[in-house]
Amino acid sequence: MHKSIIRSAFVAAALAAAAGLSVTARAQWLKYPTAGVPKTAAGKPNLSAPAPKTPDGKPDFSGIWLTDSTTCKNADPEKLTCGSELPMGREGINMGAGLPGGLPYQPWLAALVKKRTAENAKDDPHVYCLPDTFLRAYSLPHLLKFVQTPGLLVMLNEMNAGYRQVFTDGRPLPDDPTPSWQGYSTGKWEGDTLVVNSAGFRDDIWIDWNGSVITSAAKVQERIRRPDYGHLEVGVTVDDPKAYTKPWTVTLHQRLAINTELVDEVCLENEKSSQRMK
Repeated sequence: MHKSIIRSAFVAAALAAAAGLSVTARAQWLKYPTAGVPKTAAGKPNLSAPAPKTPDGKPDFSGIWLTDSTTCKNADPEKLTCGSELPMGREGINMGAGLPGGLPYQPWLAALVKKRTAENAKDDPHVYCLPDTFLRAYSLPHLLKFVQTPGLLVMLNEMNAGYRQVFTDGRPLPDDPTPSWQGYSTGKWEGDTLVVNSAGFRDDIWIDWNGSVITSAAKVQERIRRPDYGHLEVGVTVDDPKAYTKPWTVTLHQRLAINTELVDEVCLENEKSSQRMK
């Protein structure tokens, strides 16, 4: 079997085991119709319809989102799974998969990523049920719910009931923040694009399965667009001189998940991967 197939199967199995995830276990409101979904002439959800707007005319990012995986395309927003599991974006395995030459690692991080990859990510914080920073969450097989209000965009991750706040009320980033998994985020609008700047991260936060990281020196900028009803484009630039030789930029794609809802997905309830991967 080709190594990439073996690795993909291993990743899917390990992530599912770590999360205690199964499609059949998802209950409660799984089929409840999403309100206001535009339809085609044939009565199907129209993902290409114009993006909804807030009362002040800005794009409304509210909704439940899932990685628009490059390895498992699915035109039907009512079918969330890829095979028997939710899809995983390629950046969830290798954040630099789409960059010529990959991520521009500092020598120490290049050696560490090589080691972590060879060890099948046995020390991954995700496997131990620790939080996933937003940069990684965009590509993992878990649903993200965005709730947009005046002055605040809230991102809810069904994995371990995680959350992130992006303040759009004009406040500055804190001068001396306590390092955190999600950092601290403020946003401002440039036309129809929400520009989000984040800092204040912990050291050694994994951003992919290979073991790439961001550090406490990282500054992350997202440029979030909703080009149509069914898609988000998240352009991410990471400037982290402690870990990388230069800033790098990737675009992470999300697709809308309709007729569903977040459910409890508490990793520690059925966590077996850390014991199996020693």
